[in-house]
Amino acid sequence: MGKKSTRHMWTEKLSKHNGGTFLKKDAQTPGNVAISRGFKGIVMGIDASLRGTGIAIVDFRETQPILMFSTRITCQVKLSFFQCIERIFKTVNAIPRDFKIDYAAIEQTVYVQNYRISHILGSAKGAIIAALMNNNLQIAEYEPLRIKQAVLGIGRASKEQIRRMVCNILGIEHGISYDESDAMAVAFCHAWTFKGTL
Repeated sequence: MGKKSTRHMWTEKLSKHNGGTFLKKDAQTPGNVAISRGFKGIVMGIDASLRGTGIAIVDFRETQPILMFSTRITCQVKLSFFQCIERIFKTVNAIPRDFKIDYAAIEQTVYVQNYRISHILGSAKGAIIAALMNNNLQIAEYEPLRIKQAVLGIGRASKEQIRRMVCNILGIEHGISYDESDAMAVAFCHAWTFKGTL
């Protein structure tokens, strides 16, 4: 038997976790979606960016996940770097007051060679983490590859594929921003791969 690919091993690992069943890459409608039965809680998923941070709060306490809230923190070009950081912090800091969030999950920053982009992403993420910690939330980080594999079973899924899948699962319109659907995917990754320790 040939050597298993990294993608295959990840899919196999995720499918065995907590006795739950996970999405197959050919699942296209809510009726074809198998939901994990292990995790119970409300997750705030976050896709960090300076100009368009996606946020989604998903309730996993029942068999079918329910989208409680989603938004995109938009920072126009006219806003300075520091004004964007301030807006991100204040927005993220205020949201948990309206929801009983159990966990916050954020996409891990991938390696980038451009120092300026690394600085911008790191600063935006720092503002988000500070706001989450200010609300006493437990935070988990997930690599982009792991998020895609958890949601679609493949590690090179497009943003459109991710959006289509999370919208189908949640039974919502597909017109949301990619930042929001990415945040939803982060929340799903946490719920479907969480092992009880951070």
